Amino acid sequence: MLTVWGRRNSSNVQALMWCIGELGLTFERHDIGHKYGGNDTPQFLAMNPNGTVPVLQDGDDEPIWETGAILRYLANRYGDAPFWPKDIHARTQIDKWAEWAKINIAINFSGPIFWRVVRTAPKDRDERAIREAIETLGRKLDIAEARLARHAFLSGDEFTLADIQLGHVLYRYFDIAIDRPEHPAVRRYYDRLTMRPAFREHVMVSYEDLRVM
Repeated sequence: MLTVWGRRNSSNVQALMWCIGELGLTFERHDIGHKYGGNDTPQFLAMNPNGTVPVLQDGDDEPIWETGAILRYLANRYGDAPFWPKDIHARTQIDKWAEWAKINIAINFSGPIFWRVVRTAPKDRDERAIREAIETLGRKLDIAEARLARHAFLSGDEFTLADIQLGHVLYRYFDIAIDRPEHPAVRRYYDRLTMRPAFREHVMVSYEDLRVM
């Protein structure tokens, strides 16, 4: 049994839960962080001294933190080709795109854009900084656009772990009220992701209680 600590509307928790859903694994999840608190208790800090979510424990194994490490653990232990091939060369190509998506898309969206648009009161928003952040993210999405114009998914023509790292931020990216640059291939890709049951269940989650008015 997998045990997950982290609130449902955390972007990083959503990536983990989407992966769990795609792999069809049994889990128990505890709401931790934000309005739920609990991430600064001695018990939680003993599992993750950073006080961040998600944290995963598989049975009686030592808890794991850091989303990318958790995703690779699940893929290594429970995944298979094409999601996570055993062949080191094929797997590394997927891991390359997964790492790229985390560093260039998720990080450039969550703090610079989502926090400034949703988690900042309108009177306190820096509209210029938001526009510049959208432009920066747009240049990275140009890379995904070129890739997805040729392939159905980020690392090729099959759904893989790389799509978890890219796709889990796209619901919010396309949902929030911002002027987005045109990326038609990325939009078609996102529309395909919304057809996946695990994506709808674990990623297309309301973030209204994160909004600052």
